[in-house]
Amino acid sequence: MDTQPPDVIIVGAGVIGLSIAWELASRGSKVTVVDKQQPGKEASWAGAGILPPANLESAIDPLEQLHGLSHQLHEQWAQTLLEETGIDNGFRKCGGIYVGRKVGEAAFLDGAMRALPEDGITVAPLSLNDLVELEPELAPLAETGAIRCSYLLPDEYQLRNPDHLRALVAGCQARGVELITDHEITSIILNEDKAVGIATDAKEFHADNICIAAGPWSAQLLDQVGVTTGILPIRGQMVMFNTQTPLLTHIVNEGSRYMVPREDGRLLVGSCEEEVGYEKHTTPDMIQELTEFAYEILPQLKDHTIERSWAGLRPGSFDAFPYIGHVSGFRNLFVASGHFRNGIHLSPATAIVMTDAITEATPSIDLSMFSTLR
Repeated sequence: MDTQPPDVIIVGAGVIGLSIAWELASRGSKVTVVDKQQPGKEASWAGAGILPPANLESAIDPLEQLHGLSHQLHEQWAQTLLEETGIDNGFRKCGGIYVGRKVGEAAFLDGAMRALPEDGITVAPLSLNDLVELEPELAPLAETGAIRCSYLLPDEYQLRNPDHLRALVAGCQARGVELITDHEITSIILNEDKAVGIATDAKEFHADNICIAAGPWSAQLLDQVGVTTGILPIRGQMVMFNTQTPLLTHIVNEGSRYMVPREDGRLLVGSCEEEVGYEKHTTPDMIQELTEFAYEILPQLKDHTIERSWAGLRPGSFDAFPYIGHVSGFRNLFVASGHFRNGIHLSPATAIVMTDAITEATPSIDLSMFSTLR
């Protein structure tokens, strides 16, 4: 039996923690992941799996580079996970359609879309005829004259996040990562400026490096060691219809709302942003609001059933930047949290740069903008 402590303990088995573990293990690190419940049951599971377009070649600032690198990696990761685990994570190059109905929203959308080609992102304006040709089920909405503008972003992709998480769990296990579940993490164990382990409600675990990737709960753990962050929980709610056969082929976006079609006929409708602390439950008012939005875009949905609804707590941050890299003041304590609505999308690049930082390689992206000192 191997009694040697791991090189790295990762606190949190969401998409960020599992991705870091998978990448670390590929480079020969011995990794243990500890979570208070089963892997991937918080925000990573609750999201829609949208992968918005990004271009690494034109990216200037570190956050744009993080987006660009991740977007470049997702297809490669999906293929590698499939080869290693036999699990299809649902990665699809489906494209995204953006519509504007209200005057202000349409003006904002027009401005945003005009700026994207400068970042190397392909954008195609759509006439109403173009829109209906791409998505015939949107014809009733188009015929009302409610759509003021619409655009196609062909490089917007999706993956099916529950399947992606299953693949990551299997991939981690195949690479020798130890997954310890149902252990409530109570504190980080320190020896002066060195983190030597974590304490849980059951026992202590020790390692050479500790990485906190516990979503919105990261803030509570870091507070205990005197590190204040702007990480906070932001609740999102979702509704899922089951239409048996798909009504849409593209993701349809309007403002912060979206509809994501799965190939099996399920249609995800989201979302919202609510600062309600750690209250993870749906509310009748918001579920009704999301349902009404869905009916406005696709009146045909009234003939189909709502299969389920749910809520999740995203790890937001005060300035919309995640926290990635060393925790200031500690030699071997790291953090990867605060990705807000972009956890799934940014997870591959986060895993790469975090693995670089933990293994003392030089990250390809400057992490100073993501520091706890900012």
